[in-house]
Amino acid sequence: MLSHLNPPQREAVKYLDGPLLVLAGAGSGKTRVITHKIAYLIEECGYSPAHIAAITFTNKAAREMAERASQLLHGKPSRGLTVTTFHSLGMQILRQDAKHLGYKPQFSIFDAADSAHILSDIIKTTDKGEIRRVQQRVSLWKNSLVSPEQALKLAEGDLEHQAAKVYRSYQDTLRAYQAVDFDDLIRLPVELFGTVAESLDKWSNKLRYLLIDEYQDTNSCQYQLLRQLTGTRGAFTAVGDDDQAIYGWRGADIRNLHTLREDYERLHVVKLEQNYRSSIRILRVANSLIANNTKLFEKKLWSDLGLGDPIQVVAAKNEEHEAETVVMRLLTHKFEHRTRFADYAILYRGNHQARVFEQQLRNERIPYQLSGGSSFFDKAEIKDVIAYLRLLANSDDDPAFIRAVTTPKKGVGTQTLEKLGTYAAQRHQSLFAAAFEAGAEALLGAKQYHSLMEFCQFINSLQFRAGREPAAAVIEDLLKAIGCEAHLFDSEDAKAAQGKWNNVQEFAAWLSKKGEEEGKSIIDLTQTIALLNILENREGKELDVVRLSTLHAAKGLEYPHVFLVGVEEGILPHRECADGGLVEEERRLMYVGITRAQKSLALSYCLKRKRGREWQACEPSRFIAELSQEDLRVSGRESAPEVQKSEGTARLAQLKAMLKK
Repeated sequence: MLSHLNPPQREAVKYLDGPLLVLAGAGSGKTRVITHKIAYLIEECGYSPAHIAAITFTNKAAREMAERASQLLHGKPSRGLTVTTFHSLGMQILRQDAKHLGYKPQFSIFDAADSAHILSDIIKTTDKGEIRRVQQRVSLWKNSLVSPEQALKLAEGDLEHQAAKVYRSYQDTLRAYQAVDFDDLIRLPVELFGTVAESLDKWSNKLRYLLIDEYQDTNSCQYQLLRQLTGTRGAFTAVGDDDQAIYGWRGADIRNLHTLREDYERLHVVKLEQNYRSSIRILRVANSLIANNTKLFEKKLWSDLGLGDPIQVVAAKNEEHEAETVVMRLLTHKFEHRTRFADYAILYRGNHQARVFEQQLRNERIPYQLSGGSSFFDKAEIKDVIAYLRLLANSDDDPAFIRAVTTPKKGVGTQTLEKLGTYAAQRHQSLFAAAFEAGAEALLGAKQYHSLMEFCQFINSLQFRAGREPAAAVIEDLLKAIGCEAHLFDSEDAKAAQGKWNNVQEFAAWLSKKGEEEGKSIIDLTQTIALLNILENREGKELDVVRLSTLHAAKGLEYPHVFLVGVEEGILPHRECADGGLVEEERRLMYVGITRAQKSLALSYCLKRKRGREWQACEPSRFIAELSQEDLRVSGRESAPEVQKSEGTARLAQLKAMLKK
């Protein structure tokens, strides 16, 4: 089973004498190590699959890991094996033991939009920037295991003190709704294990060996959860790469690597330095770049995949010229090497940089896909409609109830919902079921109760129709009854409202068509909507399209040919990060971008950019000077950009003429 592994990989799989840290460089086969270790623990060491948990950060990574582990076990029983994300594991723990913290097992999980909605009500503002800032602050407090009371004590200055007060109100509201947010899915299990010994004993006996993927991305809360579950035994393998720690802005703490060595004196370290992805030149520039960072563990990637092409560095006249140059080079390279569009990726620091590249790709009729953007089903206006459909399918869905009853507003306010939430928790019922009880009627005022019952009876009547009538009729009547169009135009300016209403109509048309073609009711369709994002992502893999992605969203992916654009001071490194002393994290971000490339890599920057109405001169990123210069081929600074553009256009015309022949 281990014959296909290199010596360090084999060592990492077989080591079981205590806690293990595997420093897995980019493209060094970390997933292979984790999946082989799962199989090794089961087949060679006698572990029951039910006593092993592999924990990662995304559903996609967990799916891939589970599939590969299953293949290695050759169909042998792996029932009970836990391959999951941190948040899913937290949810499993809370589903069983949340009663110890005063939550019912059917507690609701609020997404970022639900949380923002609550914060908007507390702060009494619709300013998305302000809401996002408070949301991030609260999230960082939770990830650092800081309670609302502690936040109030630690707050410095008026703004932070106000945020701490909002944090307290926010938590009180969540508690009243019997709801948790994403951060609570980790924070509450840590609180549970810290106060209920029997719960900790149960889970640490169940999960006797842990494998943690992307360890460098863990925050304080996740590290504490790991510590609690593994206890003094330290039966775990943590796999990560300090050179790819790029999520400090959302609470990830690279210091966890230092802490691991301090907390576990017997910690064994294995380095995976052989890269199976990239050419020697690409790795040389990556190594020379990251060597400028402070190192906890020295590591140097190497490859036996050949020297490879020189790394191209292109200076462009401006943003439009940069996009034209990149797209022309891409087309030329594709023609000369007979490649597919899917072999190419254009990577950038921020989403705002994508627009000009999208425009140029459309001009040349090149198919592309934007990665890291929000799904159609994640749009707020679509989620509002889906909340009603979820409630029709399952009236015990509390998040759907809260979203539907408050959007559009129906005279059911926060106080009504808080009272109903408290009553429902006492009765161990859903909000919808509790609303029909005499106790709830007695608790609420006549006017409040009337508005609430009007909504509930509307859902009941529509629920009766939903399983019997065509989806088209139900969705049409639903949108009319709730006044969806009027609500959007009352809430937004005309242009934004029209765009959102078009999205809702598109969604309704899709439901109607799907219902008619497949003979499905709106209830049947609602139960499949949750799977659509997964299915869309899987289908996306097979599309022959150029990928456009932020560097953060590209982490964990690889492409034969990469264009890394906007490599300028102020963009990469980002101005705020450079001013805030976060240059090392920005350097790691550049390193991640470079190590996505397998065969060829091109970097580009602009000589000037338009800021508002004024042109501003740009400087190439300091990171370019840190790359091994013998591997670079620089163009665009000697000849005038206009000459380069005309030469490039002429060459492209020749290539197109050849293609027509």
